[in-house]
Amino acid sequence: MKNKLDHSQTILVVDDEPGVRESIRMIFENDYRILIANSGMDALKIIEKESPEVILLDVKMPQMNGIETLRKIKEINSVSKVIMITATKTVKNAVEAMKLGAEDYITKPFDVDEIRLIVKRALENIDLMREVKTLRSEIKKPYNFNNIIGRTDSMKSIFQTIKQIADKKSTVAIYGESGTGKELIARAIHYESNRRDKPFVAVNIAAIPETLIENELFGHEKGAFTDARERAIGKFEMANGGTLFLDEIGELPMTTQVKILRVLQEKEFTRLGSSVNEKIEVRFIVATNRDLEEAMRNKLFREDLYYRINVVPIRIPPLRERKNDIHLLVEHLLQKINVEENLSAKESSEEERRNGRGRRSDDRVVPVKKISKEALELLMEYHWPGNVRELENVIERCVAFCNGETIMPEDLPVKIRSLQMDDGSLEREFSDSGKSLPETIENFEKKMIINALKGCRGNKTKAAEMLRITRKILRYKVEKYGIEI
Repeated sequence: MKNKLDHSQTILVVDDEPGVRESIRMIFENDYRILIANSGMDALKIIEKESPEVILLDVKMPQMNGIETLRKIKEINSVSKVIMITATKTVKNAVEAMKLGAEDYITKPFDVDEIRLIVKRALENIDLMREVKTLRSEIKKPYNFNNIIGRTDSMKSIFQTIKQIADKKSTVAIYGESGTGKELIARAIHYESNRRDKPFVAVNIAAIPETLIENELFGHEKGAFTDARERAIGKFEMANGGTLFLDEIGELPMTTQVKILRVLQEKEFTRLGSSVNEKIEVRFIVATNRDLEEAMRNKLFREDLYYRINVVPIRIPPLRERKNDIHLLVEHLLQKINVEENLSAKESSEEERRNGRGRRSDDRVVPVKKISKEALELLMEYHWPGNVRELENVIERCVAFCNGETIMPEDLPVKIRSLQMDDGSLEREFSDSGKSLPETIENFEKKMIINALKGCRGNKTKAAEMLRITRKILRYKVEKYGIEI
């Protein structure tokens, strides 16, 4: 296993003897953050605030001895590794401490190499537990093709591309508007590949302040800047052996782009404050909603970096260009929401039974199972600026407010309901050969205003917001067309 003890870790030393506390501090202070407590009560207060990784705990202390302190520690913190310290290593104390969950046992006067080794093993065990927990949570998430819905030709082409390049090392660039599912595609590539058992590390460049991007990606050495008390590893190092997903790469500052290019070319990086090059083996996937070619022309994105990342481009179409997938997506989302609601209901019922309360039979919530044809047609007409993410939010809202098993047009948000035409369709409006283009536009505008006002129950402010015009313009249009509210 790779040594992971060189980044930020905290050790709490609990002993009533100042000499012992100082000796342990001197052994570890150059490698770890050290906290000190001279009694069991002080230790418990520190643990509640700090949650140290390792606790070195003396057995013989006044007021509250080490065994009793260990018992209370395990009540408030089951993660920290506790190593007992005693002057007399009796079998009785050792057995009792191990039963309570102590990690190990050392005696005074202790050997420096021995205590270093024991602490190192304890920290390795913590890191291993965290890795296992992370992997288990990732495995539970459905990132395979079953969770990517689409039957249009464009989506079928994406599926085929994923299968072809999953096991390759080639850098993948995913293009698409916000909400189209770029990270879902990136994760599908990772979990379809032979790297599926290695880390998948996602970084949203747009969410990191410009001054912190390099520290986030490359990490730093102790003393690299004012608050750098310990070495910290960055996202590149975390993803070693697996996949690094750089979302919104178009937001990278030009100075950082140069360094990213070097990592892609040389497969190595340098932590801040270090002169040592660290080798890595990582598969890169990037994504953006920007036009990088235009950014290149405007000198906002490096041409050499663009050609380095654009090895396998994947373009995800917006939802308005794959309307035939909306029905499938709605069915998938309803099924997903119902599964989550059923799990939540079971957990709630079990908790109520444990607490001696039972739910009345007439309190049962009817699950939403389908969507009406009329409501689906409205979803098909809507332009979906927020893409699949917006559709998911709309369906969740409908499920929350729907009173039956079927989503009806009246359950949809006002901005979607307003697409309904009084006489049925926009096509008939335009196909009426007896009207000129200006007349047709005015009739359509009038109907949009009427539907918006109906949907907002006559509230002009809300109707104006929905139509994306000012209240003053709406008032003028209402008077112009003689619309009665």
